[in-house]
Amino acid sequence: MSLEFLSLETVEEIAQQYGYWAVFLGILLENIGFPIPGETVTLAGGFLAGSDQLDYWIVLADATLGAAIGGNIGYWIGRTGGWALLTRVGKLLRVKEPKLLALKQQFSDNAPKAVFLGRFIALLRVFASPLAGIAEMPYPQFLFYNTVGAATWATVMVSLAYFAGQVVPLDQLVGYASKFGLVTFVIIVAWLVVPIWLESRKSEAIATEASEKQD
Repeated sequence: MSLEFLSLETVEEIAQQYGYWAVFLGILLENIGFPIPGETVTLAGGFLAGSDQLDYWIVLADATLGAAIGGNIGYWIGRTGGWALLTRVGKLLRVKEPKLLALKQQFSDNAPKAVFLGRFIALLRVFASPLAGIAEMPYPQFLFYNTVGAATWATVMVSLAYFAGQVVPLDQLVGYASKFGLVTFVIIVAWLVVPIWLESRKSEAIATEASEKQD
């Protein structure tokens, strides 16, 4: 998820001008929930490190800290007021509370995987931490998976841009990362939603059959 009017050229200019702060704040704000292209800024930072304009290890530290701290802020936002906001949005979209509770339980059952793997998935990177808070994932457990996930994601993204960026243009790297994240996001959503939908259809069928027998 990113701001449409921020082109890749603009992001690269921001990374060049503000350097390490751009990487840190970009991924921090994205993890809190702002529509900032944090992944693109991180890739741009790794790309600039590959051309000796920035230091690899500082870019890596910035990306890791930004992701970890942003995830923690997102978690507590979800923990303190996320469920109330979600139910209000559900009412506007005409999604009944039982279905929201089912989604909450489904996420809770898979929270460690979602928090860790969500780093690599478009949109879920933004919502995984607040959803973990809404699902009341134990904070020590969240802290572990959030930190390990942040470090792993940052290492992969920065290293990919650092090494591959020397032979592949930045726009292609960003395109590949975006496509991978979007496809994975669709798969994860289907994995969470389809079982609930099937269970709902099954319950409706049972209720209809019971009603017909009574008639």
